[in-house]
Amino acid sequence: MKENFKKILGLVSKNLSHLNEREVKELTLQIKKSKRIFIVGAGRSGLVGRAFGMRLMHLGFEVFIVGDTINPSIKKEDLLLAVSGSGETSFVVSCAKAAKRNKARVLSICGNRESSLGQFSDFFLKIPTNIRKKGFKEKDYTTRELLGEDAKNYAPLGTLFELSTMVFLDGVIALLVKEGKVSEEEMKKRHANLE
Repeated sequence: MKENFKKILGLVSKNLSHLNEREVKELTLQIKKSKRIFIVGAGRSGLVGRAFGMRLMHLGFEVFIVGDTINPSIKKEDLLLAVSGSGETSFVVSCAKAAKRNKARVLSICGNRESSLGQFSDFFLKIPTNIRKKGFKEKDYTTRELLGEDAKNYAPLGTLFELSTMVFLDGVIALLVKEGKVSEEEMKKRHANLE
């Protein structure tokens, strides 16, 4: 088991070491300048988005998770943050199209810049889960992820994208905390108390 942990942590670390600094700065800038932030993702990517949304709320941002029944309409000053490994998840892509129709900005966190989601995005941050360039049996990103070719036996079905994205977004929260000089006490005041 310890060997599995080491391998997975090593793969996540390798992915995050290849992040584009310009894309990271743009993501934090877009978050800070947004009136409201809407987050969308499906499956495990959606769970990662929800976790990030909760922390943004703790920092004082106005955040909504797409699909919840109490969402207001998205507007020009708003940001849709879309999380999708493949960038082809139909629900996520259709939300990006709707956000664009309503003049909101779309920022995607994705593993595939050439995807449908990538094409609809104003801003794009690639989580590089395909570091290895040669030796793939499958050329298509989604097929490789589903077959687990990128991290066979360690992180199947896109897990490496989700883990890397979760760790990255927690790093973004740490940066926003530091830049905004937000104390943990302030964050606790916004934490759920119906527990």
